[in-house]
Amino acid sequence: MELKGKVALVTGGARGIGQFISEELARQGAHVVLGGTNAERAGAVAESIVKNGGQATAVKLDVSRASEVQEVFDRIAKEMKPLDILVNNAGITKDGLLVRMKEEDWDQVLAVNLKGAFLCGQQAVKQMMRQKQGAIVNISSVVGATGNFGQANYTASKAGLIGLTKTMAREAAPRNITVNAVAPGFIDTDMTRGMDDKIKEELLQKIPLGYFGTPMDVAHCVVFLASGRARYITGQVIHINGGMLM
Repeated sequence: MELKGKVALVTGGARGIGQFISEELARQGAHVVLGGTNAERAGAVAESIVKNGGQATAVKLDVSRASEVQEVFDRIAKEMKPLDILVNNAGITKDGLLVRMKEEDWDQVLAVNLKGAFLCGQQAVKQMMRQKQGAIVNISSVVGATGNFGQANYTASKAGLIGLTKTMAREAAPRNITVNAVAPGFIDTDMTRGMDDKIKEELLQKIPLGYFGTPMDVAHCVVFLASGRARYITGQVIHINGGMLM
């Protein structure tokens, strides 16, 4: 329960990797605020966390809208306390070849994946500066470092998160705020399970450890970076990919 008394916001915290992160933060004692566009799903996950002895609150949040971000952060500070932990996990994909990609698909992915992290990070730093402590973890991706066929918008957003992380870390460090990024590789989720067996085999051949990671592999790293055990780690990108990128 090393995070007891802490308040954490996880954007996109009610599904996929984000849900595992939310649940693990709660297990470690944090009051987790799950932000997502699907309020019903976020509410169900929050209810499950509470039933299992944790603390959780669900909020409707579109991270690409500055007004909604401001409203949620104001609510957290008023109803709980200034934020201690922010996990920028919200993300979408709209894949397509570069030469055929629609401008709105580019704009929407960058708005959620990158602008959303900027808007939430900006509000988080403001609150954390007042209490002179805090931890921010941005969820990037291995493809932000390698590129990926048919994902110009997504890879650009995830590469942008790495640059944003390093600048935020430099600016926030004097107030004892750490900012790091976690870049998952291929993780065992519904998406990877639905892949063709031949494609999965080809991917596994590129991973030295020889298997896909799990959402908990990512969640454990995020919780570590959010804890006092990582107080001297900032501006770093932690790759969780089984050795796929070295």
